[in-house]
Amino acid sequence: MRTLISPGIDASPEELEELGFKYIDDGKVKDGLKLILRAAKGYEEKGDKENAARLYHYFGYFLARRIGIEKGRPSLLKSAYLYIDLIEEEISKPEVDIDLLDEYCFTVLEIFATLKDTRLLRKYALEFAGIYEDLGNSYEETGDIGLAIRAYESAFRYYTLSRSPDDAKRIAEKLITLYGQVAEKKVNEGDAGGAADAFYELARYTRVIFGYDAHFIEMMDTAAKNYEKASKLAYSEGDLDKTTTYLVKAQYAYLLAGNNGRAKLIGINTIRMLNQVISTYRTAGDDKNVSRKLLEAAEALIGIGKIDEAMVAYKNALEILSDLGVKTRIRLAVAKVYASQKTSTEVMDEIDIAEFYLKKNNLEKAFEVADKILEKRDELAEIRRKIQEAEGITEF
Repeated sequence: MRTLISPGIDASPEELEELGFKYIDDGKVKDGLKLILRAAKGYEEKGDKENAARLYHYFGYFLARRIGIEKGRPSLLKSAYLYIDLIEEEISKPEVDIDLLDEYCFTVLEIFATLKDTRLLRKYALEFAGIYEDLGNSYEETGDIGLAIRAYESAFRYYTLSRSPDDAKRIAEKLITLYGQVAEKKVNEGDAGGAADAFYELARYTRVIFGYDAHFIEMMDTAAKNYEKASKLAYSEGDLDKTTTYLVKAQYAYLLAGNNGRAKLIGINTIRMLNQVISTYRTAGDDKNVSRKLLEAAEALIGIGKIDEAMVAYKNALEILSDLGVKTRIRLAVAKVYASQKTSTEVMDEIDIAEFYLKKNNLEKAFEVADKILEKRDELAEIRRKIQEAEGITEF
């Protein structure tokens, strides 16, 4: 164990933070937390709201998790309101950093969710939805369709969270319009893959308006056909990597569109091709791409109902590269097959939430949502157990 040094009275917040985490690493948790709290107060006193909010959040969450929510409440609330100040400052800037705004807004809502404060959760979700809608309007007016879509997608998610379905549907209509423009542009440019992605999103928001009906199925079928077209173009260029990636996407789009026969045929052919691609990468010693294509093989196998074979491929993929993104994708593959079998709007809503967090690169939250889809449905308990077994979890 390293020797622990006591900080001086005039120690800076940076010094207190560094020493605090060293104490915690060495098992002196109580002393370490005291220093973290001192550091948070020090940052706050010198006007560094971001670092103060970060450390109050750490301190409060640590207490809430280890001792109880009420012990962590004061520090978590302090953190939340500092983040709200930061949000107000960010949106007043001429150029808003939307990535930073995403981080601040999510942290605030996560805090209120941790505190089980439904009133504040919905209140601020509604406020944040309005902020993102205004941003979306501004980006749309200046012709920045990509940023407009990003902002509207956050607005849609937060209106949904605040239990404002009419507002959520209104934003969904905006997204349908914008994704329609993107799809048309991509088709005209001959970018079948880009068009397919846009049609997939169009299907997502079409379902919000009409449910899991003919409108959604038609749009998802269009996405599938474009993914298939993109795969043929990639194949003609000799790119088997892209070919198989597009084919797995086509397989799942066809499944969601209810075209099980086409999905199965594509799945079977894709697995054969993936084995060839994996072998090529193995020979080249390219472990990262071996893992990536093994995951696609697992997804394709799940799509045709070969769960045990899928788990072998998944386990092999994890032995090379294991992260929450990989674990989320395997669960979403199972969820999509289940949703297609049940034509379930509820399951698709949950899939949409997980995919929203994947887009935001919030892997922890994406995994939490995806795993919950499987956990709360008895029909998926056995598949979830097999997934966890492949991940090395043996106690259930």
